[in-house]
Amino acid sequence: MSYSVGQVSAFAGVTVRTLHHYDKAGLLSPSDRSHAGYRLYNDADLVRLQQILFYRELGSSLEEIAAILRDPLSNALEHLRARQRQLREEIARLQRLAEVAERAIEVQQTGVSLTPQERFDVFGEITFDLSYATEAELKWAQSDGQREAMARAAAHTKEDWRQLMGEAAAWRAELLAAFDEGEPSDGERAMDLAEEHRLHISRWFTCCPPDMHRRIADDFIADPRAFALVVPPSQQRPGLAVYTCKAVHANAARHAAGRTDSEENR
Repeated sequence: MSYSVGQVSAFAGVTVRTLHHYDKAGLLSPSDRSHAGYRLYNDADLVRLQQILFYRELGSSLEEIAAILRDPLSNALEHLRARQRQLREEIARLQRLAEVAERAIEVQQTGVSLTPQERFDVFGEITFDLSYATEAELKWAQSDGQREAMARAAAHTKEDWRQLMGEAAAWRAELLAAFDEGEPSDGERAMDLAEEHRLHISRWFTCCPPDMHRRIADDFIADPRAFALVVPPSQQRPGLAVYTCKAVHANAARHAAGRTDSEENR
């Protein structure tokens, strides 16, 4: 029994253009042609099409499918196992995204409602990039500190936000002054500013030990969106993110040295 490309398209749920593409790619060439030159598919072709559509549904590329079909006994099982692992990872990632969305809904429902003018008055140029916030939530999803920070942020009143953003602005002015005046990143003044930043996080969001503070500061260099939460782009200087990160690391090392000295003096 032979089937035209239109018939196959109709009952397989794929477009004629897709079937032509599979033919051109050498993935599914019809076994016959009509006297007029039209493509004709037989039952074996349809079985092969079912296999192609199965692997496409799993997300396999046409190149991967071609390799499987060339040697199904050696390639299919290995590919299916690999794809199963990928799908499980994707399911876990989507589950985490669903949890992020759920928490975001909770924040919107219980958080502080601000008009655009109020938001500008409170946050000024500091903006919260949703894509970065989502990635950060995924990155630290298993962290108790992240959960506490989200919960405390949602509970802050408008006045809380005014106060903490005021503190942040004053600290930022001191940081810019130290940087502009050429203070070394591992000097006393820069380390003290790093310590103020660490305590600010602990006071308003979650307990921030020096090791955690180092990881936060590493993001200042790795992702400009993270540093924009600390210093808006209009106030940034070349090298400032690196300077701030180094100051945080120097302050963490100072904490570690202090613990060592304390232990030796016991």
